[in-house]
Amino acid sequence: MLLKQNLTLYRIVKLTWKVDLIMISLCAVAYYFDIYVTPEIHIPTMVTTLMGTALAFFIAFNNNQAYSRWWEARIIWGGIVNDSRSWARNLLSYTANDEDKTVLVRRMVLRHIGFLYALKTSLRRLHDDEYKKFLSEEEAKKVKAFANVPSAILDLQADDIQLLSDYELIDGFRFMQISGLLQNFCDHMGKSERINNTVFPTNYIYFTRLFVWILVVFVTVTTAENIGPWSILLGWVLGFVFHTTHINGMAIMNPFEIAPECVPLNSITRNIEINLLQMLGETKIPSPEPTMHSGEYIL
Repeated sequence: MLLKQNLTLYRIVKLTWKVDLIMISLCAVAYYFDIYVTPEIHIPTMVTTLMGTALAFFIAFNNNQAYSRWWEARIIWGGIVNDSRSWARNLLSYTANDEDKTVLVRRMVLRHIGFLYALKTSLRRLHDDEYKKFLSEEEAKKVKAFANVPSAILDLQADDIQLLSDYELIDGFRFMQISGLLQNFCDHMGKSERINNTVFPTNYIYFTRLFVWILVVFVTVTTAENIGPWSILLGWVLGFVFHTTHINGMAIMNPFEIAPECVPLNSITRNIEINLLQMLGETKIPSPEPTMHSGEYIL
């Protein structure tokens, strides 16, 4: 997630330099053909105007859909933060004072941190077993056999909620409250997986890019006779505006990727871990997730 309002020139060049070179080359070729190969062909300016207007609406639609996906993902993980704190608070406050309480509650709170790391790894399609350090060796082996590790961890949590009830550490009302939080975690997980597994229609992205290239050519050709070689620069400037606007939306299309613009799962997960460990009274607390590139963004 970006932390600064202004992008550095380095990041802008890094994002666009390849396309800029291709676009300038395309404009130069279009100018050469229009002046020296097909000077008798004249494309009306109205064609370029209409195409640019249509493309602007098309890009706006893509960007709106991309932002909707990103914002929904951010809301989901904001809910995970709130429910995680409530989970630990309820377990620590609602359970009766008993020797079994310390073992069970501590196990359930630590296991929840493991669930968060497993969910983060799953959403980012990484091969990371960091979640195992919050589970016992037996539990880690058990959940490893499942295709969906985070869901398997929630199954273990459900078993321990039932143990709390069997040991009479919680009453029926509190059992329902804690079970409700577990249901929330399952809902958050399912919503995150839905976003992650739903591919944005490829034809929208493909044709938007294609139309940008076509527009660049048409702008260069329609202005070549009036402003000469400067039409190459004008075609590139207009293409740069449309292309950059388009990639702004594409950058957040998949909000759980490891990218500066996406949802900072590392930071969110680490902050929840810190909060829950402090609630348990732990003394060995990890540091917050560091920022990247001099505080420009966080992952």
